[in-house]
Amino acid sequence: MSETNNKEVLKVEESNESWETILNNESCYAPLVDIYETNDEFVLSADMPGVNKEDVNLKIEDGSMLLFGKINYRDALNRRYLLQEKEIGHFFRKFKISDTIDESKISAQFENGQLIVILPKHERIKPRTINIK
Repeated sequence: MSETNNKEVLKVEESNESWETILNNESCYAPLVDIYETNDEFVLSADMPGVNKEDVNLKIEDGSMLLFGKINYRDALNRRYLLQEKEIGHFFRKFKISDTIDESKISAQFENGQLIVILPKHERIKPRTINIK
């Protein structure tokens, strides 16, 4: 995982439409997410099957984290389905970022349709042991 600044973790490569435009014009679904805590960090895991790494956008702004995964919407709609159990749409989810998270150290990786976001805790809130003299 590479360390990044606090404005963007991953960036969608430029396409014809911005992800904000896509959110307003095409179907979006909330990805399934797990969040767990360790002593040093929170870890968020979001499933986005069918999304390529270059089509993932993870943005921190105004105290929130926005996740977006773009599928090839036109191809998905034009398939001749024999059985269709999954919904067709992009992935979008928004989370409030706690002030216990050190935004300057957030990092992320995307592999096999899964986005893993590491949200490090500020030093001031990490558990620590006080030695008694």
